[in-house]
Amino acid sequence: MTDSNPYANQPMSPESEKLWAMALHLLAIPFEFFAPLIGYFVLRDRGPFVSHHAKESLNFGITIVLAAVVLIISIVGWLLLWALPIVWVVFRIIAAIKAAQGEFYKIPIAIKFIKL
Repeated sequence: MTDSNPYANQPMSPESEKLWAMALHLLAIPFEFFAPLIGYFVLRDRGPFVSHHAKESLNFGITIVLAAVVLIISIVGWLLLWALPIVWVVFRIIAAIKAAQGEFYKIPIAIKFIKL
């Protein structure tokens, strides 16, 4: 029986990897957690560069969700809650730019839940 998607595990070209890696970070701005999660499962075996960025994007998404929960639960966190969306968007844009430049960028505040 043949696979329904002949491109499922085919490696991508370096330009395609850069494009998808950048898209993973940018799509996470409006679709946080869902875009990185879907991207991780779909793109993790398509090349080392896009795999790195898929894992990094998902790790950062999980980190942001946990940070939001901690800030909401804590009393002092309510004072800092306004800063989280700014930090989140800034790091997403930096990661997208670095991916477009072909760099294996690691978001410094992301907790490594999924090993790179």
